[in-house]
Amino acid sequence: MALRNLILLFNPSTTDWAVSARLLKWLTFLWLLIGIVILFSASYAIADVELGDGTYYVKRQLMWVVLGLVGFNLLVRSPLRYLLKISHWLVLGLLVLLLLTLIPGVGTTVNGATRWLSFGSVPLQPSELMKPFLVLQAARVFGQWDRLQWRTRFTWLGIFMVVLVGILLQPNLSTTALCGMTLWLVALAAGLPFSYLGGTAFGGVLLAVLSISIKDYQRRRVMSFLNPWADPMRDGYQLVQSLLAIGSGGTWGSGFGLSQQKLFYLPIQHTDFIFSVFAEEFGFAGSIALMLLLMTYMTLAVIVAIKARNRVYQLIAIGAMLFIVGQSLLNIGVASGALPTTGLPFPFFSYGGSSMISSLCSAGLLIRVARESSEAKVVSIQSRRQSIAERRQRRHKVKAKR
Repeated sequence: MALRNLILLFNPSTTDWAVSARLLKWLTFLWLLIGIVILFSASYAIADVELGDGTYYVKRQLMWVVLGLVGFNLLVRSPLRYLLKISHWLVLGLLVLLLLTLIPGVGTTVNGATRWLSFGSVPLQPSELMKPFLVLQAARVFGQWDRLQWRTRFTWLGIFMVVLVGILLQPNLSTTALCGMTLWLVALAAGLPFSYLGGTAFGGVLLAVLSISIKDYQRRRVMSFLNPWADPMRDGYQLVQSLLAIGSGGTWGSGFGLSQQKLFYLPIQHTDFIFSVFAEEFGFAGSIALMLLLMTYMTLAVIVAIKARNRVYQLIAIGAMLFIVGQSLLNIGVASGALPTTGLPFPFFSYGGSSMISSLCSAGLLIRVARESSEAKVVSIQSRRQSIAERRQRRHKVKAKR
């Protein structure tokens, strides 16, 4: 593969793709470009004061974008049948890295959560990198559920449970909930019996309630979500500042780069609450435009899923869409006070290398499904020879009867 083809921007071979695949590619790049611009605005002030370089976060994000685009390109160019053959190894490998974060002294702790592994100066978050490959394996398992033995079913259900518990123990309730809901919705789309799904949903809710009961900070977040103004300087501070930012945007916004809340009022404005900066600078009109972008992306993903060749490919498209669009909507819900405050990043917007790679890989899977849905069915040479031989035998039999 030529080096220039590692990043799909102006590769002429994409002109042969289906319309849905090309639209998804350009929408992904448009979303990514807007995200880089917004990150520059949201992070410049804090990076300038704390690190002496206002472009620090943007430069590092661009590095992750390049790495993510390499993964994006590899997935777009790799046949899904090959990816499905190795998806279980990828999930198991990332599960090992995920469990390593739970070992004292191995994982890197930030803001009380141990979610990262540091390789030199490069931090990686296994729970984020797990997402696209979790979609692949979930589609493979649930899409072939009727053909699997009970032993295989229980084995993978157990592995999925270990993944969720491992993420929850970091602790990372928001990512656990997102991964759990995605697995459940993929299973629902696969047509699994409601008796299984109902019991699983009850268990998931019970686990979430148990976690909130045990973890004091999670309980305080839920209480502050219900009434952030009851304690606006402590537990409700993040949500109050986020609402002030969104409300300050008005109809048309304050203008690019002119957000006031990002100037050390709004916490973690370049990661979890980056939408608040966007809403303040571009207002209600910009927020509606962003929502239209998300809805267009989701609509194309649904069309791709409907046109997919088989159930497994359909589930891959649905799962990838949930991790991209669904996570975006959850982030907006948190920033606007519609959902409890969590640590979910906004795909393609929020600063973070693992999140960027994960989002681009998920988009790559979705586009790959779109490509294969429009291509002719691939017939191996061996199958072709067998077909020709069978037709010849039938002709000989007909001649012999005559």
